[in-house]
Amino acid sequence: MTAAWVDTHVHLDAAEFAADREQVVGAARAAGVSTLVVPAVARDNFATVAQLCRTTPGCLPAYGIHPLYVDAAAEADLPALRAFLARNAAIAVGEIGLDRYLQPGDLARQERYFVEQLAIARELGLPVLLHLRRAVDAVIKCLKRVRVVGGIAHAFNGSRVQAQQLIDLGFKLGFGGAMTHDRATRIRELAATLPLEAIVLETDAPDIPPAWLAGGRNAPGELPRIAATMALLRGIAVDDLARATSANAAAALPALQSMT
Repeated sequence: MTAAWVDTHVHLDAAEFAADREQVVGAARAAGVSTLVVPAVARDNFATVAQLCRTTPGCLPAYGIHPLYVDAAAEADLPALRAFLARNAAIAVGEIGLDRYLQPGDLARQERYFVEQLAIARELGLPVLLHLRRAVDAVIKCLKRVRVVGGIAHAFNGSRVQAQQLIDLGFKLGFGGAMTHDRATRIRELAATLPLEAIVLETDAPDIPPAWLAGGRNAPGELPRIAATMALLRGIAVDDLARATSANAAAALPALQSMT
């Protein structure tokens, strides 16, 4: 029997799914994707993510302030996040981290919000979902400063040394549609050779579409086909990859089993 897939990062609340969200979830379930981890990105969508996950079987929420939303955040949003997590079951704190790709605003502010959210995660004993685009070393520095129980480094695209540092800090590494592109040589090499126990799968839908979508909207139902690329790169059976990555997701996010 084929193991069920876990999409460890999907923005199901995004506006891109407004017209057909139910059908998107149904297609994912039909494809064998039984669990969807839905991270919030700002205070104003905490309640939206919570309601979506309450009413959609297999959807599990995480709450955090994304680095690209920090400039618009209020100081009160951090205690509001702490209070929301205290009142509502969550699988993780996230999506949080640092972003050095787009033209960021106040970098010191971005780091302060990240560190304070790490402190909230540590206080509550929750894992975190990391955003670390072009900022892996800076994120690792913060993680060494504020130790948390672990979690997932979303959309990992760093070096092998950075990968090992994150693994040593208790993190699994998220791989998705980027590795389906032939030109993504570094990601593909890491996907093929990192320890299998360090890897989880994700779509980041509606973003990071796989090669066959030609830049179109990504969706959680694409996960098994994305996974087939990894299985081919690693030379293992797809069913074995499903079982391993689902077990890895449960290890990274311990509440996964009790919340599904």
